[in-house]
Amino acid sequence: MSKPTIIQVIKSVLAAAIGVQSNDNRKKDFEQGSLSMYIITGLIFTVLFVSGLVFLVSAILGD
Repeated sequence: MSKPTIIQVIKSVLAAAIGVQSNDNRKKDFEQGSLSMYIITGLIFTVLFVSGLVFLVSAILGD
């Protein structure tokens, strides 16, 4: 079994974030992937998502 590429990790994190991760992919992630890579990618996604929301709301409100 090979380690997942960064693109595969990003796809997996995005799919999990919106709730469409398949059970097979989830099992594969736990068996092949590095926990730290998924945590770091998830944290980066969360920071970017929240920052994007803050930017969007402040742009709409004009503050």
